[in-house]
This record gives sequence, C-alpha cells and structure tokens, in this order.
Amino acid sequence: MSRILLIEDDDRIRTSMRLALQDEGHDVAEADRAEDGLRLFNAEGADVVLVDLMLPDIDGFECTRQLRRSSDVPIIMVTARTDTHDVVAGLEAGADDYVTKPFEMKELSARIRALRRRSRPASTTPEVIHVGDLEIRPDEGVVLRGGRQIHLTRTEFRLLCELASAPQRVFSRELLLERVWSYDYFGDGRIVDVHVRRLRTKIEPDPGQPELLVTVRGLGYKLQP
Repeated sequence: MSRILLIEDDDRIRTSMRLALQDEGHDVAEADRAEDGLRLFNAEGADVVLVDLMLPDIDGFECTRQLRRSSDVPIIMVTARTDTHDVVAGLEAGADDYVTKPFEMKELSARIRALRRRSRPASTTPEVIHVGDLEIRPDEGVVLRGGRQIHLTRTEFRLLCELASAPQRVFSRELLLERVWSYDYFGDGRIVDVHVRRLRTKIEPDPGQPELLVTVRGLGYKLQP
C-alpha cells in the first residue's frame, strides 16, 4: 500500500480518483488547491503525488517546482492538455511522468506501481561506477562530480545509473523507458528526452555542448568517459 497525495480541483474527478485508488489499496490524501496540497505534503508526506495542471491558486507547474525544492518524491502530472509544450513544461518543472485526461484508472495504477518499483537501483549494479569525473554510488544514492556531491531526483539518478552500467553503449529511448520507468506499451519518448536535458544541467560543465551524456542521432543516448 502506498500513500498517495491527490491535488485536483474538480470535485467529481477527485472523488472518482480517490475511490479508485482506495479500491487498489492505497491510502489517499486529497486537496483541491495547490497550497493545501503542499501543506499536507509538508505535514504528512506521501509516496507518490498526483498534481493536476490547472489549479485555482497556483498552477501545477509551480506546485511541482515547490515540491521539488524539498523532495524527490515521485510526481505524476495529470492534465487535460495534450500539447507537447505543456507536457514538456511539466516534466521540466520536475514531474516524473504524466497522464492525459480522460485516462483509464488501470493505466494510472500501472504508472504508480512502476514509480514505486523503481525507488532503488537494481542490486546487481556495481558498488561504485566511474565515468569521466563522475563517481556514482548506486547503493548509497550518491553522485560526485570532481569530488563534490550533486543532487539528483530519483528518476535522474536511476537514468544515470542505467546509462553508467554500460558506458559507450547506446541506449534507445524504448530501452530506457523499459528499464528506468518500467514502462512498455504506454511509454512516451519525450519523458526520456526531458530527463536527459535535466540530467545534463547537473553533470555537464556545458549542458549545451554535452561531453559525457551524448546523443547518438536516430539511436538514443550514451555515456562516454
């Protein structure tokens, strides 16, 4: 059972989501405004947060940014918008994933389970990985660059560990979705692209000219020393 924080201003949608999630065995806290949701999270925490994009006080983008300032909790953005700009903006704000209304509850439940399953790296990952000036300690959840620790979200950390497990190997978006997000049929490659960009801002001296995490055109991404 997971504790889910649901931030959604539409009473009908919020109630139906709460009941469905409770039927799945989750403990659900709910709020109809971002500020109330943030207060609930600060007071009680959550295993996964569902944030609606359109909220009456501050929007889902800003709500997600505020959550990210203090926590790496998995965040799923819930939106009625399908525009690529809005989806990418939500992921750039710090969301790990998104679902588009209307959606099937079984899809949302699958995404929640996937986020929960990947809370820790696989036990087969080496204790310490060195790539360039990066030192990655999967068991400790620690990444050092030039001896200084850098902060990554859970998703960024798992993405880096996966790429670092085989330096110089090209990972397709589909393979990264499967291994990092545990997604298959409902994956979206944009999720990978946005998280790669965010990861580059933290591990690259010049994110605009990446030297460690490089794009292999038409194939995917790889880490190179």
